Amino acid sequence: MRAIPPALQARLDGGCTTLATCWIVRRADGAVLGFTDHDRDLVVAGVTCRAASGFDATAAAEKLGFAAGTAEIAGALVDEAIAAADIRAGRYDGARVEVHLVDWTDPALSVLPRGMTLGAVTREGPAFRAELRSLSAGLDVERGRLFTPRCGADLGDARCGVDLAGSGRRAAGTVMALVDGAPIVAGLASLAGDDLVGGRLTVESGLAAGFTVEIAAATPVTDGVKLTLWQTSPDPLATGDAVLVTIGCDKAFATCRDRFANAANFRGFPHMPGIDRILSVALPGEGGHDGSVAGR
Repeated sequence: MRAIPPALQARLDGGCTTLATCWIVRRADGAVLGFTDHDRDLVVAGVTCRAASGFDATAAAEKLGFAAGTAEIAGALVDEAIAAADIRAGRYDGARVEVHLVDWTDPALSVLPRGMTLGAVTREGPAFRAELRSLSAGLDVERGRLFTPRCGADLGDARCGVDLAGSGRRAAGTVMALVDGAPIVAGLASLAGDDLVGGRLTVESGLAAGFTVEIAAATPVTDGVKLTLWQTSPDPLATGDAVLVTIGCDKAFATCRDRFANAANFRGFPHMPGIDRILSVALPGEGGHDGSVAGR
């Protein structure tokens, strides 16, 4: 049961309330932002919650049991508060959101009804809309090892063990041009084009330095290799930017064995029977169903 300060409870019990909602967003990078639906700024838990932010929220839908509750928040993309570049860069992904109920005449009187995390964030012109997920949403996250035919490790991590610094596995390149947002990178002649799909591109200079993204497709062109990326850089790439490109892995057993000679560390189950085998039934005259080898 949530404890409500007696002074706040007395005002709730009165005929007229002076309540406002405040949201405090705590990002994984340490940034803290505050917003309120009141008409002036309020200080809650040591955080200034800004009023001139266009921040608003829908009603929260709570469910019984362990089902995840949901809600939405919306607001304007204001450079001083929430910038479009921060959303594109994923700086709000998984951010913690505290929803405070506050007496705006005395902000020290407040209660924290619930805490949530930010889910999907979408842009709508000059505004944004974000999904709020209750703490029980964490129960939907896959944990532990999954039994699948494909490898469950990431190329180069401790479980995989492949040394990506090896010859033919990564190369330094330079952005020569941009075509519809896709960089054309020179200097990748040592890497096989087919091996780049699923690999990673890391920007090492320019405005987008530090940005890392997975490669969706690689197409040889006159000046180098055109790389189609799964995500757009929050800061634009430019001609002359230095990049580091690493080959990828489709997580198939044959790729692990033939391309990386790493079959001993394969973290999947390639010999699992498929759905056809599971649903198959014995047919008259067909051998091999009595434990013996078919045809013997």
